[in-house]
Amino acid sequence: MEGLPGEITLLLADLQAGNRSAESRLIPLVYNELRRVAGRYMRGERAGHTLQPTALVHEAYLRLIGQRDVAWQNRSHFYAVAARLMRNVLVDHARARQAHKRGGQERKVTFDEALELAGGESTDLLALDEALTRLAQRDPRQARIVELRFFGGLSEKEAAEVLRISVRTVKRDWAVARAWLYREIRQGCAT
Repeated sequence: MEGLPGEITLLLADLQAGNRSAESRLIPLVYNELRRVAGRYMRGERAGHTLQPTALVHEAYLRLIGQRDVAWQNRSHFYAVAARLMRNVLVDHARARQAHKRGGQERKVTFDEALELAGGESTDLLALDEALTRLAQRDPRQARIVELRFFGGLSEKEAAEVLRISVRTVKRDWAVARAWLYREIRQGCAT
């Protein structure tokens, strides 16, 4: 149930102003979209993953609502922050699992496969996160676009709105970033 245009933005402003009742009205408006994005991520994960889409949404939502220093700009900004938090939750979960296994063999896939979220493929989120961190040092805007598009499920137009750049720039940076990350992850898989 996506609200009227601007409704999410108004509720975020109310929430930021301290109106706690805005949270109970916001949840039903954003939950399905967050669940859809989480489901997309989880389709790319290994079978039997211990983190389910509902748990990912709940963890990300708790972190979102706990953001006291964020000046919510609009719906797209909310989903952009959600994208970053979902990435953090997934990476934290992967790191905990890896620490638990202590060097267990994980099957790696290319970034291109991860972006396509091919059914049944297991994305190595740690390799992706490391490559994305390196990209952020090289080109922060490209890294942010990948985060918004891949982790946030935002369209090119929505990403452009969040970053306040043109859709054409998003398209160009998205293509360059995908190619760079593909090469980085592929080199990491070969070593």
